[in-house]
Amino acid sequence: MTKGILVVSFGTSYPETRRKTIEACERAIQERFPEYVVYRAFTSNMVIKSVAKKEGIHIPTVAQALEQMKQDGIKEVYIQPLHVILGGEYQKIVTQAQEYQQVFEHLSIGTPLLHTFEDYQAVKEFLVDIYAKNDDTCATILMGHGSEHYAFTAYAALDHMLDGTNIHIAAVESYPSVESIEEKLAKKGIKRVHLAPFMLVAGDHATNDMASDDEDSWYTYLTQKGYTVTTQLVGLGEYTAIQKMYINHLMNIIM
Repeated sequence: MTKGILVVSFGTSYPETRRKTIEACERAIQERFPEYVVYRAFTSNMVIKSVAKKEGIHIPTVAQALEQMKQDGIKEVYIQPLHVILGGEYQKIVTQAQEYQQVFEHLSIGTPLLHTFEDYQAVKEFLVDIYAKNDDTCATILMGHGSEHYAFTAYAALDHMLDGTNIHIAAVESYPSVESIEEKLAKKGIKRVHLAPFMLVAGDHATNDMASDDEDSWYTYLTQKGYTVTTQLVGLGEYTAIQKMYINHLMNIIM
């Protein structure tokens, strides 16, 4: 085979959620494109080092994976990110891939989950289908990663599009903050809050910053505010609908 697909994610050092999310997306892509060889890369050097130390598994960077693809005789390369926004981690992919643009006969990069207006609409409909409740006293807060990159505005845009529902998006590392969302809930008289990750994987942020009883977790913060809080550790990558969205993005650069 001379055609290859490189599936790239931030990565996770949690083996179970890696199997349920990243590997599930890779399997779905391989099933859709059986005539292509599917490769994996992570953009987080910290996660790569952690997995190597804890599990003895070496996961390549984008550049390392592309080098391997070259050695394997791949001529056409299609890179599909599993990232949520067009942020700093996506830029890592672009930067490393540029060095190999002339190495392959063809190299193109797909877009992350949230890119076009149609993407936002599709994700909104997915979230409403999964999390919308008829009970006006209950709300869902989804934890996004957030970013220092200007693309952090994607989270606020999606949260705004969810106005009129009982679903809210907050970011652990940027805006909107969980505190700003809580202020809205208090004004609405919300009594119960359901927490779930708006991330590909349910890894460190979801486990510790969102769902744990640590002093600075969202669970603790909202519980202390008087809400009855439930949590759900299911990454976006576990959902077939999300996997199909990534496949559609890949189809846009292959077809």
